[in-house]
Amino acid sequence: MSTCAHSHNDELHHVHHGVDVAQRLADITLHCQQQGLRLTPLRLQVLEMILRADRPIGAYDLLAGLDRDGKRAAPPTAYRALDFLLEQGFIHRLASINAYIPCCHPREGHQAAFLICQKCQQVSETSAASLVQTLADIAAAGQFVPQHTLIEISGLCGRCCHE
Repeated sequence: MSTCAHSHNDELHHVHHGVDVAQRLADITLHCQQQGLRLTPLRLQVLEMILRADRPIGAYDLLAGLDRDGKRAAPPTAYRALDFLLEQGFIHRLASINAYIPCCHPREGHQAAFLICQKCQQVSETSAASLVQTLADIAAAGQFVPQHTLIEISGLCGRCCHE
């Protein structure tokens, strides 16, 4: 599956830069066909909206964008589409701002860490393998079995802290 133009390593990269939306949609459509996954028109539309957004997009903004032909999409339907996209690793959910972003390396099963600018809402992502390992070591020392790890750091990006 095609990814962003950068390698999948611990370097930071902006999640909304360098996304070839048409290629990503084609790659994901092919992947779903090969895996026997049902990529419905609604799921594809939600994915496209997330890929085209220039910042994290919330569920209510997605719902508003899905209001087509005078018919409003039902919230449960939209949330099922988001759940599918999350389960397949095509998108990430940022819990701290309750919004969705594209995964730059879909289907690679990585644990990501995110830097979220509180002012402009730009998001940078890294795989942060060494950080995730450190957290796993801490959990193991405490005889704790993590079920989910989400690393989000809120602050100001370099551009916003100099404005």
